[in-house]
Amino acid sequence: MSFLLDTNICSARIRGAAHLTHRFVQHGGRLFVPTVALGELYTWAYRRDDPASVLHGVAELLTEVQVLHYDQPCAEVYGRVRGQLLRQGLPVGPVDLMIASVALAHDLTLVTHNTADFGNIPGVRLEDWLAS
Repeated sequence: MSFLLDTNICSARIRGAAHLTHRFVQHGGRLFVPTVALGELYTWAYRRDDPASVLHGVAELLTEVQVLHYDQPCAEVYGRVRGQLLRQGLPVGPVDLMIASVALAHDLTLVTHNTADFGNIPGVRLEDWLAS
């Protein structure tokens, strides 16, 4: 099984959450980060007066994961799922749905600490590595 890491898992890794080390070693070579989450990580860095430490952490993270681009197949999944959710009257944040769309398009399990944010998205498999 391969995994797509949500922004909160990446930021916890950058902050040095020790309990994530085992998971990163255990699943090495099967960890992916979407470009959407990278954008959020870079935003976190550049909102700071001194972004250097976060930028260094992002650079280190990128040695442990593979980057997946938000591309046309992901956009199609996004449109299909968002249309379905809107017809059902179920809200979901656009950034969260973009991340979930990458997971769905690539048949990956999404690792997030915000499982409730993704609970309405049909077909997405979730794990929370910060809760376990």
